[in-house]
Amino acid sequence: METKRQSVHQLIGGEAALARLVKTFYDIIESDPDGAIIHALHLKGFGLAHVRQAQFEFLSGYFGGPQYYLERMGHASLRYMHEHIEIGPLEVEAWLTCMKKAILALGYDAHVEATLMRHFTRSAQALQNKA
Repeated sequence: METKRQSVHQLIGGEAALARLVKTFYDIIESDPDGAIIHALHLKGFGLAHVRQAQFEFLSGYFGGPQYYLERMGHASLRYMHEHIEIGPLEVEAWLTCMKKAILALGYDAHVEATLMRHFTRSAQALQNKA
């Protein structure tokens, strides 16, 4: 008998847990010196209130939950969402550092932490478009 694999959305605890992760991440972006470069990028765009909601919606679908972003925007292309932003190694590292801090602040176990960081690292590195 085949067991159904748990989605990342389920693994982290569902919608409420994802909302906490996104909130914690952007609280860190706004307050931690490691987030300054990412905070500045968002201030040039739609601002953090917009991106908090958009990231929650995107990650929900990306992690196997409801496809809120796709339903609202008609696509869920991470590259398309970020093509207007220059993303180099400093931005990638800052983003990942802040996400790691958010994950640690929420007290996920080592398996969940590793799973999340594997997904986030792969995505962040794929978005790098400058040296």
